[in-house]
Amino acid sequence: MTASALSRLLSSGDWWAKTVNYEIIKGNAIWRFFIVLLVVLAAMAAGRIAQYFVTSAANRREEKRGAGVVTLFLTCISKPISVAILALGLFVCKALLVFGDEGINPSIGTCWTRIAQAVAAIAFAYALYRLVDVIEHYLQLWTGKTRTKLDDMLVPIVRKSLRITIAIIAALWIADGILGADIGAILLSAGVGGIAIALAAKETIANFFGSIAIFADRPFQIDELVKVGEHFGPVEDVGFRSTRVRTLQGHLVTIPNSVIANSIVENVGKRPFIRRTSNITITYDSGHTKAKRAVEIIKEVLAGVPEVNTDAEKPPRVYFSDFNDWSLNIYMSYFVKPPDYWVYHEVNERVNLEIMKRFEAEQIEFAFPSQTLYVKKD
Repeated sequence: MTASALSRLLSSGDWWAKTVNYEIIKGNAIWRFFIVLLVVLAAMAAGRIAQYFVTSAANRREEKRGAGVVTLFLTCISKPISVAILALGLFVCKALLVFGDEGINPSIGTCWTRIAQAVAAIAFAYALYRLVDVIEHYLQLWTGKTRTKLDDMLVPIVRKSLRITIAIIAALWIADGILGADIGAILLSAGVGGIAIALAAKETIANFFGSIAIFADRPFQIDELVKVGEHFGPVEDVGFRSTRVRTLQGHLVTIPNSVIANSIVENVGKRPFIRRTSNITITYDSGHTKAKRAVEIIKEVLAGVPEVNTDAEKPPRVYFSDFNDWSLNIYMSYFVKPPDYWVYHEVNERVNLEIMKRFEAEQIEFAFPSQTLYVKKD
């Protein structure tokens, strides 16, 4: 169409007659579309207003009564309610228009209905997605009453799993039940692609099942001291893929859960005591009298330390055990409680200093590696 022809069309008013013959607006006065636009804007505004009032009510209730189930429920539905009001507005908009032989093409009306239903379904699924926070709240209250900290790590995993499940089911429901997509073909293609992905991500799948084994068997808890292979330190975090261990040197080591599931895990944090064994050597010049006295002094020192276990099952052990090449050997063994690594070292320091002090007072000399050479003169 040339510029002169377009000018004649506009000036003659024929352009409006051609426009109203389109299937989109035929049979509907132009004011209906203005009302539809106003209804959509009003629905969006009403959704924001409703969200504001619900959020305010939840905040006021939380200030007065704390985070209860009603407060959490109101907080969770504050945003989905705006989407639900928008879906209601779309249904109202369709009622304002004329469809059929004398109006808009019925297929457009069917599509409009499906879109409105899809928005309503999204609002419902979004509400369920947010209501998972209520389940998480009560799970945290339950896990807070248990001694183990590993189930505390299970709460966010349950939350993520529930939300992913809701999102997948909602997407399939909207696509199949509302929009009429061929889910069978989609799932078939997804199954073929899933096999390829599974083969490529077999390590990830192995780590996932490794995490399930960790949560089921509970070989350790959070903050417990463990040794996995060459790595030794407290456990900081357990996830779906890996476990993080902070070594005593301060390094953060990430260990795949599949490795932990197939490894020997030494849970040092579960020990009831920390055992120390040591050999104390004195000189041969001490003689049997001072050797016997040295054993008595060590027993007296250990009996005076409250952190040293004195139960009948695991009492401290001190014996004059052997004649070394250059010393008399006294074997010492005791258990420290509580099984705290740094308390253990502090107790050892006190024991060592007290033994040195008592030996000096009794003039008992410690031995050190030495040799005596005898030179024969011709």
